Amino acid sequence: MSERPSADTIAALTGAAPHDLALYHEALTHGSSGVGDYQRLEFLGDRVLGLVIASELFRRFPKAAEGELSSRLHALASGETCAKIAQGLDLNAYVRFGVQAIGDGGRYSDNIAADVLEALIGALWLDLGEDAARTFIVARWGEMIDGQVAAPKHPKAALQEWAAAKGRKPPEYRLIRRDGPDHAPRFHVGVTVGKLAEAEGEGASKQAAEKAAAAALLDIVTQEEKK
Repeated sequence: MSERPSADTIAALTGAAPHDLALYHEALTHGSSGVGDYQRLEFLGDRVLGLVIASELFRRFPKAAEGELSSRLHALASGETCAKIAQGLDLNAYVRFGVQAIGDGGRYSDNIAADVLEALIGALWLDLGEDAARTFIVARWGEMIDGQVAAPKHPKAALQEWAAAKGRKPPEYRLIRRDGPDHAPRFHVGVTVGKLAEAEGEGASKQAAEKAAAAALLDIVTQEEKK
């Protein structure tokens, strides 16, 4: 198990001196440790993150319609984005794991990294309030929010639209298999559009695997159309 991080370490991670250090220790504790876990704080942090990003998008893109704002929010609050930010902070290095989880590669799990980041946001909100949580989120997400020249389209939505435009059946997704331990699962999903084309994708959740499969199939059909 990792040693519990000090107040100075938490301040370096969040940009603010903590008052209730126990909240941050909870946010950095994996269930495999046997001494609690971060899941309740993750639940709270996920909602705080969504609210802050939604309000920032509302303010920064005054002419954007609801659908565009939703697409931007989905991309910015996704597990992939959270994992990328968590990796930049090296958050998993501070997480308290059980021996088995460490052996299973928990310290290198993108899924856990994303969850811990949300738990840290939840702890920050409870400890220091909305302003502190907002400051942290804007500091970490700000450039990505401004850097979105256009609202990204979710691969599943894009594939659905492509199939409709070509007069094809809607995409069909199927779970091929699930690998890995419970705390770091990997899902493998296949997608087909009738008998026209098929592709596979994988991810830390079924939704992420479906997204990867849709993106892979879009790439295939796009390349075929260029020939």
